[in-house]
Amino acid sequence: GLFVGQNKTFEEIPIGFGDFGRHVLIKSIINNENNPQFDASTVLGKRWKDTAETVIIGGGCVGVSLAYHLAKGGMKDVVLLEKSELTAGSTWHAAGLTTYYHPGINLKKVHFDSIKLYESLEAETGQAVGFHQPGSVRIASTPARVDEMKYQMTRTHWHVTPQYFIGPGESPGTFPFVLAGLYTPGDGHIDPYSLTMALAAGARMYGAQIYNPAPVTALNPTADGKWDVQTPHGTIRANRIVNATGFWAREVGKMIGFDHPTIPVHHQYVVTATVPEVKALKKELAVIRDLEGSYYLRQERDGLLFGPYEKMEKMVMQDSWVRDGVPPGFGKELFESDLDRIMEHVEMAMEMIPVLKKADIINIVSGPITYTPDLLPMVGPHQGVRNYWTAIGFGYGVIHAGGIGKFLSDWIRNGEPPYDLIECDPNRYGKWTDVPFMCAKARESYGFNNVVGYPKEERFAGRPTSRTSGVYELLKDKASMGFHAGWEQPHWFYKPGDDIGYKPSFHRTNWFGPVGRECRLVMEKVGVIDLTPFGKFIVKGKDSHKLLDRLFANTMPKVGHTNISHMLTPTGRVYAEVTITQLSPGEFLLITGSGSELHDLRWIETEAADGGYDVDISNVTEDIGVLGIAGPNSRKVLQKLTDEDMSDAGFKFLHCKSIKLAGIPVRAIRISYTGELGWELYIDQKNMAAVYQAMMEAGKDEGIDNFGTYAMSSLRLEKGFRGWGAEMNCDTNPLEAGLDYFIKLNKPADFIGKAALQEIKAKGLKRKLSYITLDTDDIDPEGNETVWHNGKVVGNTTSGAYSYSSQQSLAFAYLPLELCSVGQKVEVELLGRKYPAMVIQEPLVLTEPTRTRLQKKAKGKA
Repeated sequence: GLFVGQNKTFEEIPIGFGDFGRHVLIKSIINNENNPQFDASTVLGKRWKDTAETVIIGGGCVGVSLAYHLAKGGMKDVVLLEKSELTAGSTWHAAGLTTYYHPGINLKKVHFDSIKLYESLEAETGQAVGFHQPGSVRIASTPARVDEMKYQMTRTHWHVTPQYFIGPGESPGTFPFVLAGLYTPGDGHIDPYSLTMALAAGARMYGAQIYNPAPVTALNPTADGKWDVQTPHGTIRANRIVNATGFWAREVGKMIGFDHPTIPVHHQYVVTATVPEVKALKKELAVIRDLEGSYYLRQERDGLLFGPYEKMEKMVMQDSWVRDGVPPGFGKELFESDLDRIMEHVEMAMEMIPVLKKADIINIVSGPITYTPDLLPMVGPHQGVRNYWTAIGFGYGVIHAGGIGKFLSDWIRNGEPPYDLIECDPNRYGKWTDVPFMCAKARESYGFNNVVGYPKEERFAGRPTSRTSGVYELLKDKASMGFHAGWEQPHWFYKPGDDIGYKPSFHRTNWFGPVGRECRLVMEKVGVIDLTPFGKFIVKGKDSHKLLDRLFANTMPKVGHTNISHMLTPTGRVYAEVTITQLSPGEFLLITGSGSELHDLRWIETEAADGGYDVDISNVTEDIGVLGIAGPNSRKVLQKLTDEDMSDAGFKFLHCKSIKLAGIPVRAIRISYTGELGWELYIDQKNMAAVYQAMMEAGKDEGIDNFGTYAMSSLRLEKGFRGWGAEMNCDTNPLEAGLDYFIKLNKPADFIGKAALQEIKAKGLKRKLSYITLDTDDIDPEGNETVWHNGKVVGNTTSGAYSYSSQQSLAFAYLPLELCSVGQKVEVELLGRKYPAMVIQEPLVLTEPTRTRLQKKAKGKA
């Protein structure tokens, strides 16, 4: 007898041939065996839909959360396809930890939104979720850890997250502290299975359809940007698809030609039988994270559950799945456990919590969790195809599920992200992210799970990638290299007598002196910097001008000219900052930061496709090398190598020319992020070393030398130059960021965000970017620190550095309008201390074009 109820899941439908029959049925569907005995409605217990607004593939906690949020947000026709049963994969065996803490910035919002949802979900859906909130403590048992916690406090005070720094003996609960800890009330754990089922009940309640068992067998794009999603039950035509398939993400990606860099790793946790001391407790133990011991521990009923993250060399990855795919039918299976592998962590846990020594182990769970190279998930629309979104690579799916479901739902429904989350952009990876890199990085990320998180952190596994510039071989042994979107780029250069190498610290460290030397080099003589990592696109074709006029808030530069322009979102936030040059009529060169390459390209391509523009867009990032030359002697050096007139009158600021340097064709733009006299030189990668060597030779008498990105950061801050990702991003509008000069509200074109900006301008701003100096000692701001005034949190820094010219710390900070006047005193929190700071007139150092203009003016008067 078949009973089909509207809101029944497949599991609840008595199909009448017993559990064994159901098992065979699921297996036959997963293995795609055509079985005429079962039509879709019989198997699924509901009518099949042929069309959908959004199809979500994958019924773990993340996919189901997205279905819930989209349906609740009012989207009709949301369909979720699950190939076997909900929670199969990583969700069902997860330890279920929930925490407000995240070392990042906006990921704190994701955690916050998840916890707030989980607190109210049971009341909303009538489904128990098993949410426990005993709080948690992160233990600091070394001085570096104490610094890290103080560092994290200043990054948290300007957020809603409740988080407290506690000294020895102040711990809530019963654990001895070694030095200090971070206490987060409201943290705890949730039952992942119950959570997913409650989200599924909510999704159905708001009208989403969940089909299972319904494996996806093919994904075919249509000419108008939609997708045909094939399953054994039939095909659904979807306006967009979302890959939320956990450790099957690579296989779904491969259906459309993507090699997503996700890899399953083995994670184990241990569950004990009843521990009398735990049973006797009046209230539940706070969750502890012993960072030096690299494990978490929580109460599980009357026993304990603890899970370690073993070191790089001991951890195990399931790389055979990357090679050969996930074994068919794997879903609610586990790996063989291996207690030996985690024994050193077990011993450290016993030392910290002696009752563990007597506890009986009743279960060791060893299951697959998905890692990306940097351990952050891949969330958002994917570059290279239309309307394909990902929500994959979650190493912490349970705490991310609620918040990411909301984030993605808002983005899908409103056409822009609700806040900046570029660190989770799937487009931060590219063709350079090959399997050896992914494996090396995932191993490192797992092993480094609990390492101290320093500012300006570098990690060295899997480097270099295929992305090295034409001068990398010449520079690699002379400099401390940084990793930027796969590229190696010099941060600072070594000289005899320097303390060299990577030595991270919360205070000033070994690069502080050398970077000052490089700043002086650029201010007084001439320096050369490798800027190859820039993202570089060529846009041409009949509608190129029209497309860019729609995308950018500035007017388009004339042929041979360059300007700085911003792409805004529909609500007037800053999606990107780009340097635009018109090379020849209708042919434009666009330059963006390395970290935004595919993030920006996707936005441009999407507008071009959706608006039906006749344009040709090509990504030339890897073909073109870039050298920056800057400083008062830069003109002299270049003039020695070319017949082109390099004088101020002959080659004006923000002009672009094709010239020959030492006989090699180069595209030169007179612009420099240092704010000094300088050029950016765009060169074929293969000719880059020759141009570099010619400049170094020609500039010997002028005192030429190398400089790196740390010096550039200090110099740009002294000039008051803003940076995308710091002073502006999808959390800020251009007016509060002080970008008015680049925003042409009166240009005829209706650029994206124009109407919203007019409204923002009419309403008036609540806060503004301010320029502040700080009185510090052995420490400098770097951005994202809390700003205080009269004992209250009033704002946050966006970037900071030491100004070697004025010998003081300098920062940009967002402050409320009433605290923005020059001379206003505030305080900036660094490592637990509040340092006096003051709003000053910007810039601290005038740019070279401004100085030259003022000199000419003064001469004219004389």
